[in-house]
Amino acid sequence: MLYFDSTYLIVLPAIVFALIAQLMVKSTFQKYSKEKNEYGYTAREVARRILDENGLNNVQIEYIGGNLTDHYDPSANVIRLSDTVYNSTSVAAIGVAAHEVGHAIQHAQGYSPIKIRQAIIPITRIGSNLAVPLVLIGMIFSAFEWLIPVGIFLYTGVVFFQAVTLPVEFNASSRALNTLDSHNILQPGEIKMAKKVLTAAAMTYVAAMFSSLMSLLRLILIANRGRRR
Repeated sequence: MLYFDSTYLIVLPAIVFALIAQLMVKSTFQKYSKEKNEYGYTAREVARRILDENGLNNVQIEYIGGNLTDHYDPSANVIRLSDTVYNSTSVAAIGVAAHEVGHAIQHAQGYSPIKIRQAIIPITRIGSNLAVPLVLIGMIFSAFEWLIPVGIFLYTGVVFFQAVTLPVEFNASSRALNTLDSHNILQPGEIKMAKKVLTAAAMTYVAAMFSSLMSLLRLILIANRGRRR
């Protein structure tokens, strides 16, 4: 007889939420990728303009392959724009590029949440890799039961990282939309389209936060069930 672990029911809604969020961001980006901005700017041109106007001439812009693999790399001081964004004149691409510039500006201005997120990345990596194995070892071997709370504590670092990521991402999107509007880069109707793209993207981070929280709850329930046996 197959054994069914009822704790999987806890993470199931998070999995569904994450899948829906991914579908939303892809469909929304695809929809507004067909809408070209009135002035004919490319996403790379917009990113360069915003960076220069904020005194970030030292931040480079590079091409990277893939779809929506765009990101700001603070260690290299580089914004990497993906194949579907770099030379695109679409409203969706410009919104994404401006969002990544928002991260560069956050770093330059010492935005507190992004500094916290960078500081806890090593702990987060350790927690995501070791938390579950430590809890399982503690459950299997009574001599190592003390590893259970250690594993759970490490995984709380993952949850905290996701929690800090939310204001970082929402703030970058807010900066992007305000800049695109105040610098007259996009028209009012185009701003609304870009906002829909960035809002859909933000939902993936909300889903990641919810998923990590549910995974932590499942880990706690598994540990408590193991102690009762």
